[in-house]
Amino acid sequence: MARVSTYLNFNRNTEAAFLFYKSVFGTEFAGPIARFGDGPGCEGQPPLAEADRNLVMHVALPILGGHVLMGTDAPESMGFTVTSG
Repeated sequence: MARVSTYLNFNRNTEAAFLFYKSVFGTEFAGPIARFGDGPGCEGQPPLAEADRNLVMHVALPILGGHVLMGTDAPESMGFTVTSG
């Protein structure tokens, strides 16, 4: 069965947004929230900033009709620029 997913990028507030979505849709996350500090460092890359360790690397929330909302924080320290809209 085909399914559709939407991937959202946030500027350091993914967890708050997804806790809100969870309360609205009354569903549970599809697994634990993965955080940037959970993974190993990347070879050749600078170390992860302490302020970014607890940010959300990935979260998934099934909502309606097989649709899954997914999201991540997009910290500027990692080269991301979030454009709202």
